Amino acid sequence: MSATRIGIVGASGRMGRMLIEATLKDEQLALGALFDVPGSPFVGKTASDLVGMPSDVVVTDDVAAGLKNIDCLIDFTRPEGTLVHLELCRQAGVGIIIGTTGFEAEGKAAITAAAEDIPVVFAPNMAVGVNLVFKLLETAASILNTGYDIEIVEAHHRMKVDAPSGTALRMGEVVAKAVGRDLKECAVYGREGVTGERDPSTIGFATVRGGDIVGDHTVMFCGLGERVEVTHKASSRMPYALGSLRAARFIAGRKNGLFDMQDVLGLR
Repeated sequence: MSATRIGIVGASGRMGRMLIEATLKDEQLALGALFDVPGSPFVGKTASDLVGMPSDVVVTDDVAAGLKNIDCLIDFTRPEGTLVHLELCRQAGVGIIIGTTGFEAEGKAAITAAAEDIPVVFAPNMAVGVNLVFKLLETAASILNTGYDIEIVEAHHRMKVDAPSGTALRMGEVVAKAVGRDLKECAVYGREGVTGERDPSTIGFATVRGGDIVGDHTVMFCGLGERVEVTHKASSRMPYALGSLRAARFIAGRKNGLFDMQDVLGLR
């Protein structure tokens, strides 16, 4: 069986470089194309220039042309760019792994529609450990469904532009579903001033942005006399890269379908 050929968008970024490194180390995958924005000083450079590992794959700004050389595109950019790449993949019949967060309802609908024609893995967090935490939260919330206040705290680097993080929101969705609530109706995203006594039916979110924090997430179940916390901390972006490559192997050979990392890991 031939190796699955991977394309990476945002090749010069921190996540892009991590994905390049992980792909070059994976014997089941092959680096097929690298993309960066038009005008980037890295267009024309090779993967070797970016990560110091042997590879002559050249960075280009022409995604449409580059899709001819790959089986799967990995995108961790911004919603507006990802949706353009999604449509190009749909036209080319190329699968896509979407790690981008911050989509509005319209963008999510476009992803669902594209999955009718191509295989798509769309997840707010590709790390295997985080997706295990999602599963653990289902169990915790179903047991601690009364008498416990639920708070979600997340911390990321100063460059992150959306808040709360997609992972924190997904944690909120998982917990809300397990306790029979609608996150849209019970989420509280900030507190200031005289807020009054806490409404026990709410799920609170707190956001920290600073320095080079890769990603910390904690869900707190706060009862009277005890507190249960479920935490995941990432010290590098490599878990996101490795999870993305696992997703790429998962969709290899599939014709279409919308999946997330719970599907990839068999946690359904």
